[in-house]
Amino acid sequence: MFLQLILVLVVLIPLLAIVLDSQVGRALASRLERRSLDGPPDLMAERVAFLEGEVERLTTEIGRLDEESQFLHKLLAERHPDEGAALPPADRQG
Repeated sequence: MFLQLILVLVVLIPLLAIVLDSQVGRALASRLERRSLDGPPDLMAERVAFLEGEVERLTTEIGRLDEESQFLHKLLAERHPDEGAALPPADRQG
């Protein structure tokens, strides 16, 4: 009895994973998600506020990364061309 239960679980877990990852599973998930969006307006307002906060955070992060990138490009542009010559030549054996 216990062995049969384990065998059923071993077969059902991969089968469930295949079904949930299919287009049918994704359609069911989107339908459930749409149904949850039609919930109370407080929940929708909370989600919108959360998303607005995330957009603001990501905008700040992108600005910081842009400044960092500009700084690095400026440093690389100001570097003297003879500084790279101080490196020893690569050993190419082949």
